[in-house]
Parts: sequence; C-alpha cells; structure tokens
Amino acid sequence: MTKENELLGNRQRILITGGAGFIGSAVVRRLLSSTNAIIFNIDKMGYASDLKSINKTINQLGGETGNRHRLLKVDLANKDDVKKALEESDPDLIMHLAAESHVDRSIAGPEVFIQSNINGTYNLLEAARNHYETLNNQRKNDFRFHHISTDEVFGSLGPEGSFSETTPYDPRSPYSASKAASDHLVRAWHHTYGMPVVLTNCSNNYGPWQYPEKLIPVVILKAANAENIPLYGDGMNIRDWLYVEDHVDALLLAANVGKIGDSYCIGGYGEKTNKQVVNKICEIMDEINPGKEPHARLIKSVKDRPGHDRRYAINPEKIHKELGWKAKHNFEEGIRETVKWYYSRREHLKVAK
Repeated sequence: MTKENELLGNRQRILITGGAGFIGSAVVRRLLSSTNAIIFNIDKMGYASDLKSINKTINQLGGETGNRHRLLKVDLANKDDVKKALEESDPDLIMHLAAESHVDRSIAGPEVFIQSNINGTYNLLEAARNHYETLNNQRKNDFRFHHISTDEVFGSLGPEGSFSETTPYDPRSPYSASKAASDHLVRAWHHTYGMPVVLTNCSNNYGPWQYPEKLIPVVILKAANAENIPLYGDGMNIRDWLYVEDHVDALLLAANVGKIGDSYCIGGYGEKTNKQVVNKICEIMDEINPGKEPHARLIKSVKDRPGHDRRYAINPEKIHKELGWKAKHNFEEGIRETVKWYYSRREHLKVAK
C-alpha cells in the first residue's frame, strides 16, 4: 500500500476544484498514480486550465485509471451547478484549489477574482455544508474540506522575519484580498456550522506544467526564444520558492491528518530575489543552449507592478513538527529540472499575453 493510500484511509471519493490548473493537476496526477481513489475534477476550463498532464498520466498508467478521473466542467460562480456537482460526486474529501491567481490580471480586472475566489468559495462551502449534513456518522467523521490559499494574504515583510500561522492578514492586491476573504469564509463556516475544515497557505510554486504567465516559465521561454526578459523594478523583491511536488506532499498530509480547524503554512526555505531567480535561469540556459549565451544580456528592467509586495517568506515549522513534512527539493535542483522541462517544449509553449 502506498503512503498516499494510507493517508486517505476511507476517503475514496475526492473532489478537487481547479484540478486542471497547475497545482490542482499535480494533485490529480499523484492521486491517480498512487491511490485507488475516484477523483471528481471541478474546473471551469478557463484560459489556464490544461488536462494534458492528467491525460498523459492516464495513458502511462493504462487500465482502468481513466475511469477514476471525472471532469465536471463547472464554474464555481454558478451556485446551481456547484450544488449539482456535489450531489454527483458525493465526496469524502474536498480539496479546494480553484482560484484566479495572477496578480497582474487582478490589477487589470479585479471583478473576476471577486466572482471566482470569494463568491465561488461561498457557493462551494454552502454546497459542502448541505452535503455534510446528509452523511452518516462514519462518513461525517472522515469528511474534510481542505482550503488551499497563499502567503500573499499576509501582505509584505521587511528584511527580517517570516510568515506563520499567527501572522495578521494584510493583503495588498485584489488577488490577495480575494484569497484573504475566502480564508475568512472557510474559518467562519467551521466555527458557525461545524464544517471540518483545514487551511493551508503556501509560498510561490514552480515546476513543470505551470501556465506561462508566471515569472519562472516566462523567463525560461523568453530566454529560449532570445526575447527580452522583463524584470520588475530593481529586481530585489523576494519570494520563497516551493517545488510543486513538495507542495503536493504537504497538501495530502494536511488534508488527511491535519488538525481540524487549523491552518498550516507551507514553504520550502527557498528565498530568492527575482533578480537571483532570473540570473539563475539564464545561467542554466547558458549551459543547455550555449550558442545563445550569455542569456543574461536579454534581461531588461521594466516599470514595477503597482503595490508590488517587497518580500515573502514562510516559516513551515508547524507542519514539519506536527505532520512531519519538509521539502525534498532545494531550489537549485528544482529550478534546473524546471528549466530543462520547459526548454524541451519551447516550440509548443508561448508566453501568455
């Protein structure tokens, strides 16, 4: 029996929202390859949704694997459709990953972030509450609602310190404000209605299959195509980078054995300035594409993002001590693997406009 099967126990009907997104699809792939669970994948199939990695996993595993993945094309903003999806999936575990997540897009058009991240979470919570109340005692004891959030809800750090589970909320962008609101809704449904919830707040994820609008895939593809690489402001904004497969390990632990009503901060001790990240990618590109070196010559400073948070860093001590999780990949290993993955697919991938 795999460790993932042991973690799930009686939870064999898993509802994942945003399961065609970057992190969600990584969770789906892991569950398909390491468990016997039936996975109901709620995704509105928006611009950043992609089933290629899931279909590839299904093809590799063969057999009945494909029958265990069921796509429900549903927009969480549609309350009636969400209710029907919960009735159809009859879940033992809900992992809520669906969210509009790109800060630049939230600045340009915040309304969709309010609809998806706040109203969508409300609709899901209400449907989950109605579902929970229909369960027998055994299934109620096993049922969990896991809400996946971001470190951006905590605002911006100075040069010292790190975010933890007790850090006050201080969101600075429409994206982080909408995620903060969804966190508060989940906690309210726990305290008011007794919903068995667990929350996690993660640092910046990276790895294969990320939609190329985020920093790391954008830089790799720009470098591969000998295009100018944009770097916001002075490039000294700091993020705490977490390899996506390490995040999946943490999510499955928190969802299944995390303390009900608690939150867990997930970070990989991977603090880097944006400038360091971009230069590291260029350094790796010099090795694998030596004819175009030095790739760093392509780096161009651009006007900074409005309200650009200066520094994020997470203290993952709680999830390490309580659940035994720690990141397996350091940034050097993870970024090298990621660069090679994108470079090998450069002709089929384009940077999002």
